[in-house]
Formats: sequence, structure tokens, C-alpha cells
Amino acid sequence: MSRYPPGQAPSDYPMQNVNVQYNPNANPFDDEPQPAYSQNAPLLLSSGYNNNNNAAPGFAPSPAPGFAPSPYTPHQQPLGMPSPHVAANPFASTPDLGHQSPHVKFDMAGGALPPGTPDTRHYGPAPTAQRRRYQTTKKVKLTSGNLVLDCPVPSKFLKTLKHQEGEEFTHMRYTAATCDPNDFATENYTLRPLLLDDQPRETELFIVMTMYNEDEVLFTRTMHGVMKNIRHLTTRDRSRTWGPDAWKKVVVCIVSDGRTKINPKTLNVLAAMGVYQDGVAKNIVNDKPVTAHIYEYTTQITIDPEMGRSGHDKGYVPVQILFCLKEKNAKKLNSHRWFFNAFGQVLKPNVCVLLDVGTRPGSTSIYHLWKAFDLNSNVGGACGEICAMLGKGGSELLSPLVASQNFEYKMSNILDKPLESVFGYISVLPGAFSAYRYKALQNDPSGQGPLEKYFLGEKFHGSDANIFTANMYLAEDRILCFELVAKRNAAWVLQYVKSAYGETDVPGTVAEFISQRRRWLNGSFFASVYALVHQMDIWRSDHSTSRKMFFHLEFFYSFVSLFFSWFALANFYLTFYILGSAMVYYPEGNAEGHAPQQSPFGANDAGFWIFTITRYIYILLIIAQFIMSMGNRPQGSNWAYKSSMGFFAVLMGYMLFGAGYMTVRGIQEVQKDRPEGVSEASYLFQNDMFRNTVISLASTYGLYFFASFLFLEPWHMFHSFIQYLFMVPSYVNILNVYAFCNIHDISWGTKGDTSVATDLGVAKKTAEGGVEVNVPTDSHDINNAYDEAVSSLSIKTVEVKQGRDAKTKQEDYYREIRTRVLLSWIMSNALLVALVTSSAFGTDFSKNSQLYLGIVLWSVAGLALFRFVGSVAYMILRLFNGRVV
Repeated sequence: MSRYPPGQAPSDYPMQNVNVQYNPNANPFDDEPQPAYSQNAPLLLSSGYNNNNNAAPGFAPSPAPGFAPSPYTPHQQPLGMPSPHVAANPFASTPDLGHQSPHVKFDMAGGALPPGTPDTRHYGPAPTAQRRRYQTTKKVKLTSGNLVLDCPVPSKFLKTLKHQEGEEFTHMRYTAATCDPNDFATENYTLRPLLLDDQPRETELFIVMTMYNEDEVLFTRTMHGVMKNIRHLTTRDRSRTWGPDAWKKVVVCIVSDGRTKINPKTLNVLAAMGVYQDGVAKNIVNDKPVTAHIYEYTTQITIDPEMGRSGHDKGYVPVQILFCLKEKNAKKLNSHRWFFNAFGQVLKPNVCVLLDVGTRPGSTSIYHLWKAFDLNSNVGGACGEICAMLGKGGSELLSPLVASQNFEYKMSNILDKPLESVFGYISVLPGAFSAYRYKALQNDPSGQGPLEKYFLGEKFHGSDANIFTANMYLAEDRILCFELVAKRNAAWVLQYVKSAYGETDVPGTVAEFISQRRRWLNGSFFASVYALVHQMDIWRSDHSTSRKMFFHLEFFYSFVSLFFSWFALANFYLTFYILGSAMVYYPEGNAEGHAPQQSPFGANDAGFWIFTITRYIYILLIIAQFIMSMGNRPQGSNWAYKSSMGFFAVLMGYMLFGAGYMTVRGIQEVQKDRPEGVSEASYLFQNDMFRNTVISLASTYGLYFFASFLFLEPWHMFHSFIQYLFMVPSYVNILNVYAFCNIHDISWGTKGDTSVATDLGVAKKTAEGGVEVNVPTDSHDINNAYDEAVSSLSIKTVEVKQGRDAKTKQEDYYREIRTRVLLSWIMSNALLVALVTSSAFGTDFSKNSQLYLGIVLWSVAGLALFRFVGSVAYMILRLFNGRVV
């Protein structure tokens, strides 16, 4: 049988020597290998242990480990040879020992034993995890100069599947990419969905899952959720787009950042799904280093986080998977560049969905995200709700850290995202769960556009970018959102989809929490400044004049929020100072401008001493935060940060007690001093203390309750609100300080290289309890080394002028800018505190404090009201027509 297509000889092709695995479906004892063809390569992985390409005539293959030295009959038939199915099938419980002769036995030298002689051979343990056992060197045609292999999946795996015919089910396709992602299409690489049917398959949904070193539980959590969503798409029989064959319009792309970084057990899960095969990938093709290993397979099974396997028996449908294993660790932006610029250019999808591994989408969430694009032709991007995973029965809520983050997420999805969705510009579509219209992201013919701006961050990281740009691209998804809305000659809007949600883990330790928020706060701060500075760019778009004016209103709201976040440190301290001063006993007032007042602690100095001691501890802790933030990693100061959070929680309790006392005192004063003919309610509003403190705070948190009930999601107000309230001081005094003290740090987190160098050698432990080391013992070598050391002393050292390398210069520049920004922040906040609290300016403290407290608290209430109005508008628009125009 010919091993090449009819009419084509081996000389017709350029050849590349590669190591490939055999086809496990073939007979291992055929003298002639069985051909396997595809449209990509005329010669595929074939079987046959007796292969004339690399074995000399008359010599048998080497025996497998664990068997007798001569496990061959006189006719060179293998005896006791394990089946190649064993290593390839991840679900096999015992190995298949294949063919063994029941009649003839051999001694250890290979000779036949007399009949009846006991067989005392030792076979050893059954080989269950031996990989790449049967390999040989084959010559394979390069497809357009690119290495493409169609590798058969294990036969035992295939037998468990519903669809057992068709190349996308029987073969895994491997492509070794040797180019940059931007050149993937121009280098004539292609992808399997364009090659399977008579016509290229249309990709309606292109889903990307980015990962680094996440374990198998996090991976299967996301992958299993995606499989459920695709199963749901096939059940929508009345849809013009979806239906029983909807899976053919969906491609799931998994991009792993670094071949040496990926979790081995995650690779095992992919292998169990048929997507990955060990031993196929190559480092170099045609003298070009491989940049990405691409595996394509249409899997029919899913594996859940408990490692349970499900398939068509539970309604799961085939899913086209594209697994891109990047050779080097190049960060998440590079992974997205492979997704958008490499694979997207080939598949031309309609909607792209972005997921982080570890995020579990709701079983119908991806459909609801897609529906937003289907209903609104001008929607360029959309996001759903990000929910915090609360554990079984909400057990994670026992942690105040998790509960406070849960409250943050919920209020953001109730007040912030709906408001921005009504305007049409959402400041950030979270990369953990969002979607974009592929056409909206494309650059113009000159190469400028949303994706061009988005991927600038990859170039800036590690280069000589200024610190503003480097920090701004810590929140590159914010830049993408702004550039999409402000795209020249376009009118794309962003939308929030309440019915779509994704669950994700939130940091459960203080160190992880602080590290995450450092990147979030710095990235969002500088990205917000970028949007405010470039807000006039929206006038180059084709949005209507009214929408552009709404954009400017939203930018003003963003400016006010940014202003308050800059002075948050001073605002919180002043609020504490004013509330604490209100509980100090002043029977006749004092020289600093305090009016006569009573104290809840009695007519004594107890209130004064409590306030004074608390204030000094507060100031000392603020100083400690700056010292720890500039010199320590959160992981190394865990106890210090926990202690600080504990004190700030007590401080918040003290402030809440003060607010309650002021409320009671205000009501008592109204009842005592109210003139006849004036109602208590109207007189209460005339009381500055009651109006500025109680009414403003009640309106702020009252709106939180009302909005939560309006969205039919009030439960977080009962199980997470109190924890959030006591964590607020830590958000202001710990997270903000750490973020501003580390604006020179443009890293993404804690995913550092922790590998151990072995260039000096390794001392290996022996069975006797010692170690084996390699040391010079020959006297000649020892003497030569000594002579070299002595002779070098007579050589005069040439003085070399010390200079800073480029990396050191950049680090020094970043630290210098950090110092300037930090000093500006500290001095501006300190000046505000001095203006309000000091009597050196000849002002009355009571009047100053009341005026300041009124401005701050009523501003907070006004911002909350603004968000509430936007939230109500979103619900009305959603209720009546399901779309935001």
C-alpha cells in the first residue's frame, strides 16, 4: 500500500524530520504502516513497530521497561508488549498487556524452557504512566512552510464518544507557530473550522479563556461552565442563529501563558478531553523557534471541578477547542493579542467573549451577553455581573474580608454599571467576564484604533515608558473601553447586561487583597485621568450631539469622584476628628473655638482622653502604613496589616457611636428649643448638626437599601453591609496608602519566576544519608586553579567607570516620580486637615467643622442620588424594551 496520495512521490515535498507518535488504532504487528491522510499533510501519524525507516533489518525494537530482556519469539513477534493505548487513555484503570504466547516460555537469555518448567520471570509493575513509549523519526510535509500534524486520538477514548467518525473527532490537529501573533494570517497559518466542511464554518461566538498557572479545579470550573452555555445554545430551537448545530458556530480558545508555567494537572485535564497530546510539540521548525503550540480538537466530553466526566449522556454537545500553549511567559496582553490579532484574523468572529480561568459563567450567561449584540447593532461591548463566590451555604461570608468585597461587587452592579450603561460608556468592562463585537475593535486602514491602543501596553511594559503610561496600562481594559466609544467615525456604545453573570474567587487573605487592590487603584486612577484628559476625542466619533453631551456629564461625575478619592485620606480623618470632638465635654467651650457641649461619657475628662489617645494611635498607624508600604511586601507584613485593620475597625465603631450620639443630641435639642408653632420635622432640618450628619448619611445608606430592593437583590445589605462598614477605614487608610507608595511598581501581581538555578550543580542525597557532589579531586586540576588565582593577582586591574544601566535608570526615574506624586498627595491632604482643624487661621472650629462636614456628607449623598437615578433609568429602559438606546 502506498504511503502517499496517488500521483505524489516523496520527492515532491520539502521534508522536515520530526518525532511523532504512532496511531494507536492500527495493528502493531503490520509490516507495512497504515496511512492516514488529511488535507493538511499527506503523511500523518502511522503505526507499526517494525519500521524500516529507523531499524536495521533483523533487529527488533527495544523491549518496554519492566519486561524480560528477550521478550521476542524466534519469529520476532513481541511477547508481553503493552498496548500503546495504556499511556494515551487517561481513563484506563489497568494496562492492556497485549499478546502473550500461552504455549512457549523463555528463560532470561531468551531460550525456550522445557514444558512444565515454572516461569520465574519478574515482569515488574504494570506500566500505567509511561509516555511517548513508541516514537520514531518520520518525514512530514510542511504545509505552506508550517508544521501541521493530525494526530489520532486514543482508540479507547474514541470508543466512549457519540461521534466516532469525522476528522475533528478522530484526530487532534497540532500546529507549531513560529511567528508573531500579528503575522499569523499572513504567514499562511489556518485553523480547523475553516477546513472541516464543504464551506468554512462561520464563527458567531469566539470565547477566550486566559490562564497562567491555575490548577485543574479553577480550569474545569470555567471550562465546565462554558460547556453548559454551549449546550444551552443548542436547545434554542426557535432562534435564527442557534439550534441543534449551534456548537459549530462557537470556538473556545484557551491561551496559556508559558509552556513551563502551565499547571501539569491542567494539562492532564486537557489530555483527558482529547485536546492535548504529550510528545507532539517541537521547539524549532525549519530553524525558526516555535512561539506557540496550537492544539485543535472537537471534544465531546466535559470534566467538572470534582473531576467527574460527562458527555452526550447528559446532553453535552461537541465543542470546538483551540488550545494555544505559548512557548514563553509574555503576560495576559500578549495572550489577548494571540486571540484577537492571530486567531481572530483567521476566523473573523462576530462576538468575542473574554473569560479568566477561575471565573464560572452562569449556565445561560454567554447567551444573554450575545443577545445584547443581536438586539442592538450599535453595541460594541458588553459585560455582565461579576459575583463573589461565597462558598457552600455562604460559608465564605464568615470572613469580613470576603463579605466586604461581596458588598462592593453588589453595589457596583446595582448603582455604577447601570448608570454608565444608560450613558453608553462603561468605564471598565471587566476582563474576567465581558464581550466585544469583533468588528468594532478593528483598527482603521492606517493601523490606528481600539486594538492598537490596547496592545500598546504590551510594548510599554518593561520598556522606557513614562510612569503615567505604565500605570495606566495596569488597567488596559479601561483604555480599550474609552477608545471603543471614542472611535473615529463610529458610534459604538457599551452596555451592562444584568441577566448575565460570572462567579469568581475574591482574595481571601490580607496580603493578596492588598496586592490586587494596588494594581486596581493605580490602574484605574491613571486610566481615569487619561479619559478625562482625552474626553474631547468623543467629538471625532459619529455619536449624536445629545449623547456626546451625556458623555461629558458622565466625565464630570468621574472627575468629582476622582477628586474625592484624592482627598479620601484627609476626609476620613476629618470626619473622625469632628465626630470625636463632639463627644468631648466642654461645659463653657474653649479657646480653640469649641462651643459648650455635653459628653456621652459624663461631665468629666473621659471623652477627652478617649479621643486624644485614639487620635494619636490613628496618626501613628498612618505613619506606619507609609513605612510598611515603602519598605515591605504585604506577604512579609501580614500581622502588621491585620493589626492595623483591627484597629481601624474599632475606630469605625467609635465613629458610628459618635454619629449615633450626635443624632440623639440633635433630637433632644430640637425638643428642648423648638419654638411654638414650628413642627419638630422642620426644626430638625434647621439644626446644622442633625441636617449635615444624620440626614446625609441616612439618605446615602437609605438609597443603598432602596436600590437593592428595586433590583430584587437585598440580601447583601443584611449579611455583608456591616462588615463593609467596618472595613471602610482600611480601604481608605491602608489600600490608598499602599497604592500611592507603589506607583513605581508596574508589575501585575505575584506571578514571579520562582525557579531554582542549577548551574553550580546539585547535591543529591544517597541511601546512606549522605549526599553526592561533584568536586575537583585531581591534583593537577587543583594546582592549575591555584596558579590561575595567584597569577591574576599580578595583573593590574583597569579601573572601569561605574554607570547605571538602562534598567537601573528606569527604576530610578519611576521612584523619583513616585516620590513627587506621594509628596503632592500627602501635602494636599495635610493642608486640608490643617485648614479645617487649626485655629491659627483665626476661624471658629465649630463653624469650620460644620461647614466642611456638610459639604462632604452632602456631596456623598448627592453622588449616591445621581447613581440611583441612573440605576432606576436603566431598570425602566430594560423593563420596557430590553435595550439601552
